[in-house]
Amino acid sequence: MIRSLTAGAARHAWKVILLWVVLGVGLTLVGQAKLFGVTEPAVGNFLPKSYDSAAALQVAEDKFGEKPDDNAVTVLVARKDGRDLTAGDRERVDRLAAALGKRPLKAENTEDTPSFLWKDHSQTPKVAPLTDAPDGSFRLLSVSLSGNMNDPELQELYRDFRDDARKEFAEAGLRTGFTGGIADMADTADDLESTELLVGILTMGLIVLLNVLAFRSVLAALLPLVAVTIVGGAATGAVVGAALLFDFKIDPSTPSLITVVLLGIGIDYFLFLLFRFREMLRAEPAGHRRDVAAACAGRVGAAVASAALTIVAAFATLGIASFGQFKVLGPAIAVCVLVMLAASLTLMPALLAVTGRAMFWPSRALRKEPRAGLSARLGERVARRPLLFVMASVGLLVALSAGALGMRMDYGTDAGTDDTPAVATAKEISRSLPAGVSHPHTVYVAAEGSAARGVRLDAPKLTGLTEKLKAVEGVGRVAKPVLNRDRTAAKVDFYLSVDAQSQRARDLISGEVRSVVAGQAPRGTEAHVSGEAAIFADVSEAVRKDLRVVFPVAAALIALILVLLLRSLLAPLVLMLAIGLGFTATLGSGVLVFQHVLDRPGVSFTLPLVLFLFVVALGTDYNILISDRIREEMGRPGTARQAVAAAVRHTAPAIVTAGAVLAGSFASLAVNPATQEIGLVTALGIGLSSLVLSIVLVPAVVALLGRATWWPARSGRRRAAGHGTGPAAPVPAQQPPYGTYAGQDARPYGTYAEQDIRSYGTSDQDGRTHARGRSRR
Repeated sequence: MIRSLTAGAARHAWKVILLWVVLGVGLTLVGQAKLFGVTEPAVGNFLPKSYDSAAALQVAEDKFGEKPDDNAVTVLVARKDGRDLTAGDRERVDRLAAALGKRPLKAENTEDTPSFLWKDHSQTPKVAPLTDAPDGSFRLLSVSLSGNMNDPELQELYRDFRDDARKEFAEAGLRTGFTGGIADMADTADDLESTELLVGILTMGLIVLLNVLAFRSVLAALLPLVAVTIVGGAATGAVVGAALLFDFKIDPSTPSLITVVLLGIGIDYFLFLLFRFREMLRAEPAGHRRDVAAACAGRVGAAVASAALTIVAAFATLGIASFGQFKVLGPAIAVCVLVMLAASLTLMPALLAVTGRAMFWPSRALRKEPRAGLSARLGERVARRPLLFVMASVGLLVALSAGALGMRMDYGTDAGTDDTPAVATAKEISRSLPAGVSHPHTVYVAAEGSAARGVRLDAPKLTGLTEKLKAVEGVGRVAKPVLNRDRTAAKVDFYLSVDAQSQRARDLISGEVRSVVAGQAPRGTEAHVSGEAAIFADVSEAVRKDLRVVFPVAAALIALILVLLLRSLLAPLVLMLAIGLGFTATLGSGVLVFQHVLDRPGVSFTLPLVLFLFVVALGTDYNILISDRIREEMGRPGTARQAVAAAVRHTAPAIVTAGAVLAGSFASLAVNPATQEIGLVTALGIGLSSLVLSIVLVPAVVALLGRATWWPARSGRRRAAGHGTGPAAPVPAQQPPYGTYAGQDARPYGTYAEQDIRSYGTSDQDGRTHARGRSRR
């Protein structure tokens, strides 16, 4: 099926290319325009309704008609001269705030997006007094804008309001500061704009440079990047379209992760094809470019398909997670990888068929087999002393894995930098008010079930709750209860005296606060706590549960795919052990860097699960590629160790180049504090997978096990033509140069007519078959 697909793409190359260009451009426009309409910035909305904070949000909406406003901005207003506000100053602040709350904000379509794709964010902001500093030094206002705060268009609208407010208050002799919600998001975007642009340029430059070094060609350096960009736009559009069609939301970090994954694996798959295409063109100088492209894609396509399906299976397991952020992330990336797989089997062979030898111009590498280089020497040494390389590799990975001991999870939500105006304003507020004032928490009390009709709440019934809550160490201020219209529900706002984003706050809410609330709730009512610390306390519990489920399911699916691909039980076991060791080494490295060296509270709560999926699934690509090539080499005359040496020689350059591209793509995420840990640690994991696991550890283990690696399948040398099922043909004392089969016909490698590209274990067109005699190393 794969060979038929790739052959058809090569035969109708221009039609395939045109189809992908149309799809890519069209879906890119739709995806970019509708992306922020399908993202959900509120983490609490990803929690199942069974969690306490989710239940609190449901009561807030049902009984009070309230929804959490993640966009809400806190505005600090103070005198320019530093003196305390007077009564006249406070009156001016309220008057100007009321005027700003009546002034419409007009959004503009600055990028000339088609009207049917552009969302008009024009609105009138909601401005209201919040509180005063105890020392009278400033007054706080609350400003709310509706929309997705990750949307650059809404951020621009906020900037218009901010600039207008600054001007109005400055004319009255007052200064302003803005923090929280969309203010944090906009300041972080402004602070990182130039850095992200520079990192993006450097990432693209790295990809081009690596391709130039690998192929000495202009077209081979640029064309993969263009093709993957087109396919990436189509894949993102497909995810956005699916979200619109099936009415689900994705996390704001998902688009950036999708971009990096698609860029990395897309370039990887193109590189796998390019290296093999050049190899086959070198062996078949007279072959037609279309036939060679079809043969190359048909041969590499099986490994690429297996690698892609491994990623799909791993990420699809996130669909069983309870935490909605994971539940949506997995299928979204799985859809994108399927789109990239389709492009790898159609668009990429079509581009090879069209360009042919021009793909490698002006390089002269097609004229002759290059001299043995570093990869050849590495292959020979691994094959000669496999035990030494196994011990060295395992020792390194075990040492790095030890870093994971004592790992702590950090559920902090501060994704901004430390020197933005929003951060400075938050620090100024915290010096006069409780640390949690910018992140209030609320206890919601509601009549329970069928008892709702007979329950009527009043302030005296809630006295015990409020008094006990005030007595909790770490609670800074408790407001008076507020009842809904029919008195069936009440809410009690309170502020923490500790940072609401700290582990201390989460422990406080999940422990003593919830115990007090449950114990003091009036008879016949249910009580729940909402707020940032409450939400993330529940998120931590949901993540812990999901880790226990997703890890084994994903590992089982990956192992099953490896068994089906390699048709063996021992080889998948070897690969899974190597991959598992690579994961623990990567996680341990991340803990060492971020928790111990940088002295952070812990590693991000999403890191272990996302890292497991990225490093295991993406790293498996390289292990599949080297295993696939080793097995192919074992089908030729020679010992198992000679096969390992040849496989490393010809596959290591592709794996190292692809690994560098993928690691560089993930490293680009480090520019954003929200994705810094995932970017850097995953880049390290990809480096370990490509440089240690794939071209050292796995080949060394195979060299030790020999053809027994493929047990219970039989993998031996090919028999000489005409010997049928008799004894195996004698092995030459020395393996012949790569590029020819050993044996009587010395048929050049790469002389593949389309019809005689066979799968493992089948006879070639000229009647040669795999030996079924005793395997030899």
